[in-house]
Amino acid sequence: MAKTNTVFVCAECGATSPRWLGRCPSCGKFNTMAEEAVKSEKPDRARGAARSAPRAQKLSAVTTERYDRTPSGISEFDTVLGGGIVTGSLVLLGGDPGIGKSTLLTQIAAHLSRAHRVLYFSAEESCSQVKMRAERLKLDCEDFMIVNDTCIDDLEGELEGVQFCIIDSIQAVYTDDLSSSAGSVGQVRECATKLMRIAKSRGITFFIVGHVTKEGALAGPKVLEHIMDTVLYFEGENQENYRILRAVKNRFGNVSEVGVFEMTGEGIVAVTDYSGIFLSDSRGQEAGCAVTPAQTGNRCMNVEIQTLIAKSAFGQPRRMPLGIDYNKLVLLIAVLEKRCSVPLWSSDVYINVMGGIKLAEPACDLAVCAALASAQSDRPIDKYTAVFGEVGLTGEVRAVAYAEKRVQECVKMGFRRVILPAKNMKSVAKYADRINIVPVLYVNSMIAALFKNQG
Repeated sequence: MAKTNTVFVCAECGATSPRWLGRCPSCGKFNTMAEEAVKSEKPDRARGAARSAPRAQKLSAVTTERYDRTPSGISEFDTVLGGGIVTGSLVLLGGDPGIGKSTLLTQIAAHLSRAHRVLYFSAEESCSQVKMRAERLKLDCEDFMIVNDTCIDDLEGELEGVQFCIIDSIQAVYTDDLSSSAGSVGQVRECATKLMRIAKSRGITFFIVGHVTKEGALAGPKVLEHIMDTVLYFEGENQENYRILRAVKNRFGNVSEVGVFEMTGEGIVAVTDYSGIFLSDSRGQEAGCAVTPAQTGNRCMNVEIQTLIAKSAFGQPRRMPLGIDYNKLVLLIAVLEKRCSVPLWSSDVYINVMGGIKLAEPACDLAVCAALASAQSDRPIDKYTAVFGEVGLTGEVRAVAYAEKRVQECVKMGFRRVILPAKNMKSVAKYADRINIVPVLYVNSMIAALFKNQG
């Protein structure tokens, strides 16, 4: 019979102690010791002998499993998941308070309950509160099952015949195996492990709501994300209607997929036309705006980058990017100053990507340089011009992936000119009769082509 003991583990360095300590004796950090359960059992010789038999096999002999996918009723959500909900998977949905996590999962649960048995395990809200939300959203909740509880050990008795289960939230539930309070490192890890065991053994799909810290990361131990099959972040400003769903981990699909949603009075609605979100109507009239076709997962969307350059009032000029990595911005500013003689050393540089999109791929480098050059020279870029390409430290414009798909998106959106790396010209030459393609080798060539008709 297994015996359960508890130890205290440092969340920073992993050092263990038989009792709680205010300061970790290994790394010296304060208030990092969290309680965890440790099961010790006597070795079973018979079982050990059985395990000694070799179990390794050739990879060619392994049979490939087909994962059944179920539509959630929201097209953008299915796209981010990779085509639908995989049976027996664990999906972690994180986001700021009030961003719409519970609303989104309530809508999905209502759709799934029409043909499947769905259980909503609410640990934060009463059943009455969930019903009020469903009525406000005008959802059909005829077969919607809900239970209000906080003990994860009582969940297994409610899962008879259930195919989909929503846990709201993982930081609000606890297990009796630990004496620590709900939301602690040990409780979150132990509860997530129990849910994983249930999901894999009984084929139940779990949607788990997770809180985020003030830094924007998921609260709790990092092992919480390791256990999950899919980790999603629901992002956006509470004052704005648009929300972005981003996949940072997905064992059954593309990890960089992005879904766009709009918060309306009747719930969360998928957005398929992105032009009104990521492109402004005033582009082409003011300097400092450039459009780039960004590849996010399996889709491509045109995104506008806006830049503002102001005279610095301090000795150290400010660099404030939103949606662009800070180090990447500093690098591109250095390239423009050294290779293109664009003076930015005494100016504050502010840059923003429209719609809250985060551009992490190198293909946006050339568009950032175009926006900076436009803002510094106070010359607007034509609204029907798109720019993409990677920029090297020598000022060289390097080839990027998905060039054909990017040009195709520009053609579909009605753009008339696209500036791209010369090394990508061969793959996009077939679009030459539908859009003006301008290949460039260096950043200064891009700047010259950008304002060629403006003198």
